[in-house]
Amino acid sequence: MAKLKTKWICQNCGYETPKYLGKCPDCGKWGTLVEEVFDSSVQPVLSKSVMNDTKPCLINDIELDNTIRFSTGIEEFDRVLGGGFVQGSIVLLAGDPGIGKSTILLQTSKYICNGDRKALYVSAEESASQVKLRAKRLGVESNSLFIYSQTNFEAIKNQIEELKPQVLIIDSIQAVYSEAITSSPGSVSQIRECTNILMDIAKNKNITVIVIGHVTKEGNIAGPKVLEHMVDTVIYFEGDRYKSYRLLRCMKNRFGTTNEVGVFNMCDDGLHEISNPSEMFLNERNNSVAPGSVVIATNEGTRPLLIEIQALVGTTPYPSPRRVSNGIDYNRLLQILAVLEKRIGLNLSKQDVYVNVIGGMEIDEPAADLGVALAVATCARDVIVSQDTVIVGEIGLSGEIRAVNNLEKRVKEAEKLGFKKIVVPALNKINKDEFKNIEIVFVARLMDAITACVNK
Repeated sequence: MAKLKTKWICQNCGYETPKYLGKCPDCGKWGTLVEEVFDSSVQPVLSKSVMNDTKPCLINDIELDNTIRFSTGIEEFDRVLGGGFVQGSIVLLAGDPGIGKSTILLQTSKYICNGDRKALYVSAEESASQVKLRAKRLGVESNSLFIYSQTNFEAIKNQIEELKPQVLIIDSIQAVYSEAITSSPGSVSQIRECTNILMDIAKNKNITVIVIGHVTKEGNIAGPKVLEHMVDTVIYFEGDRYKSYRLLRCMKNRFGTTNEVGVFNMCDDGLHEISNPSEMFLNERNNSVAPGSVVIATNEGTRPLLIEIQALVGTTPYPSPRRVSNGIDYNRLLQILAVLEKRIGLNLSKQDVYVNVIGGMEIDEPAADLGVALAVATCARDVIVSQDTVIVGEIGLSGEIRAVNNLEKRVKEAEKLGFKKIVVPALNKINKDEFKNIEIVFVARLMDAITACVNK
């Protein structure tokens, strides 16, 4: 009789221990260890990829086919991937429930199958008729798109051998299980084993594999961290549940940059690309701009975006004033407020400060510092920044305005949308003569920026 052994495995980080522990010693999470049964009589078998007879070759002798990368049919998706899918790669797409992961892949399948490619869409969470219902709503029809409702990984491998598709979509990896592993679907062992086999299929059969992954309540991809290390590309699908737009953000890409962002609008008939996201984020900005409202030019990858930042400053009745930030880093906000108090003399010790990025965007780059500082300062002094002014600049601790990258693209975006003035760091050297319809104001200190922006 086979001898069975049990291990307790953390479902958050994959830590293994022979006995139960309330708290994982590796990641520090409570209640994440789950008991899994292993058959010690089963010996590991080398995969075909290890046993094949391939030999090393010189890098100069390797030839690349022109068709090694193919388009998704969606320009914003191609931008995030670095030009489209790469043959033999494995892509992980993660996001909150209902954000549109299955929708965008079903739309992508329509364009992929218009050519001579064959796609296998494995739905482990829905029946074939349910997928057809969504496909009918999205207008997806194809004679080379196969829908397979299955959770057993061995059955999926048999269909791959039989159909020989060029593109394989797994929806989702947490719902698929292998009979070789006794643990339940979604466990660390199941996800790790199934992804490892999928990676072997992608590399050896030159199949592009797209895997949908769930996220935890903290926003991290469910399963072991090794899942993100194994795949070639990791993409997060983000969005505000109260807004219709969606952001496709690349976190890892072995075949392109990780700074690009794709913007979509969720409609009844699927996801629509937004070619000019700056206009979308500013479409609710009216002519009567209140104190504390400014427009900044931020970069998402190589694309400049114009986004509105609003601040509200008011006297607090409590001993300790509140600092609330939505869309920017909280510690960054505290640093900007400290510079305003020390270098400008703005007393905020008894003032509540609220800063919000309109549209639910998350801004990470320091080029938004000057816009945040001006929003807070103008609201505190009840003055207005001209509505046709854009702010760009990073603030140092001594109050100096530091240079930013890709300034020319930011200025061109502001000029294209009709803004008349842009405030930029003096350390950035650009040619004013190239821009005829916008005034460029160079500032070296925070006080200079406030003087240049405030209406007298």
